[in-house]
Amino acid sequence: MDGSPRDTSEQMALPVESREVLDQLYDGVYLVDRARVIRYCNRGAERLSGYARDEVVGTRCSDGLLMHVNHAGEILCQKACPLAATIGDGELREVEVFLHHKAGHRVPVSVRTSPIRDREGRILGAVEVFSDNSARATLREEIESLKRQALFDPLTEVGNRRYVDIALTSRHDEFLRYGWAYGLLMFDVDHFKSVNDRFGHDTGDRVLRMVAQTLAKNVRSFDVVGRWGGEEFVVVMERLDAEELKRRGETLRRLVEASAISVEGAPLAVTTSVGGTIAGPDESPEEVLRRADEFLYRSKTSGRNRCTVA
Repeated sequence: MDGSPRDTSEQMALPVESREVLDQLYDGVYLVDRARVIRYCNRGAERLSGYARDEVVGTRCSDGLLMHVNHAGEILCQKACPLAATIGDGELREVEVFLHHKAGHRVPVSVRTSPIRDREGRILGAVEVFSDNSARATLREEIESLKRQALFDPLTEVGNRRYVDIALTSRHDEFLRYGWAYGLLMFDVDHFKSVNDRFGHDTGDRVLRMVAQTLAKNVRSFDVVGRWGGEEFVVVMERLDAEELKRRGETLRRLVEASAISVEGAPLAVTTSVGGTIAGPDESPEEVLRRADEFLYRSKTSGRNRCTVA
């Protein structure tokens, strides 16, 4: 074997029967050669990533389609790719990352990589299997419930302002009754008007959906995400302290920053300014919201694309 992509792809070719079996899996599967060129993907990969098979086969995993990032928003293809490491040393790996969906938002996935070897034990490439880590079933049920109760924002497919108000009242009642601390994060899309002015409102709507879905798919199943109005979103979180709220706010901010939609063949990304706070025992939900909004303003006046939590 001379290691050329052509030789590798021939040796990695899957029989029809194997492809049919892999296409039945809900998990996504990619096969890559030593150069990390994608030689095969199954239907699960199409479903989870939004990219059709013919869009990814023949491209490299570092070409910018999936662009896995970690919790810090760092692009793994540039320095910590689990596929590259597995191809290099033949070791199995399992990591938690966030893939880039074709619609622009980030999806949390569990990635497992294994080497592919020939009969002599030489590494031909690797297989990546990835599973959706978002509370997909819970989210789907919640969306249907919101639609029924007129609590649904049809543009972004998250809860609307009334939904956030109801969630805040519920969390506040639990706080008074059981002592379960809660907090909230307010997100504002930076320079959103310039996006609308430059690219039009249809693109602006796509950006809002991207931000909303990145938030919704990367919170815990019992956290609440809603569109507060315009380009503002609120995330209501319970049973955590200010330090944990700050950590989760930073993670969500980085994931939004690492998300992008395609506009005229080029990626369009946005950032968000974030303000967050933990509720106090003698406060109303309105006062908690007002304080979070004040910290959001601090983030914007301090340079934007930052998270201020107290």
